[in-house]
Amino acid sequence: MSGVPGRYAGALLDLAREENAVDRIGADLAQFQRLLDESADLRRLVRSPVFSSEDQLAALEALCAEAGIGGLALNFIRLLTRNRRLFAISDMIKAYRELLAQARGEVAAEVTSAEPLAEARVTELKDAIKSAIGRDVDLSLKVEPAILGGLVVRVGSRMVDNSLRTKLQNLRIAMKGLG
Repeated sequence: MSGVPGRYAGALLDLAREENAVDRIGADLAQFQRLLDESADLRRLVRSPVFSSEDQLAALEALCAEAGIGGLALNFIRLLTRNRRLFAISDMIKAYRELLAQARGEVAAEVTSAEPLAEARVTELKDAIKSAIGRDVDLSLKVEPAILGGLVVRVGSRMVDNSLRTKLQNLRIAMKGLG
């Protein structure tokens, strides 16, 4: 990992290892990312330079307390807020997951669906990806209603887009070619 997200994620992983809290930090960061994915208002708060760091910090501390995010993960969020780097938190969370997966000999995979997936479906996906690549998988789930249906699976630099939105776009392109 390089750049700002990689440096922050690497430092966080080192601290998490020192405190034997690698999994807890990962869970807290995943919870925070879910909150970001589900709330346009939270994304606006995190990304907008209009909000002061004090306002961001007050709102995020309340949100994290309600979500059960604390300890090192909360301190990390505070640091990003004070350093005005909060806009890059999603990239940092992704980098943390990738570094952790690498350290464990796993492959990081991201699955985007139009609706939240049932736990049984998540297990099936993990097993299918594991059998396809032959390594354990750290699965990150993302909900994006705009894909309409189906799944978009990203493993490393490879992506399989089986979303309804892409199928409709391809159909439109094919129909234009006929006319």
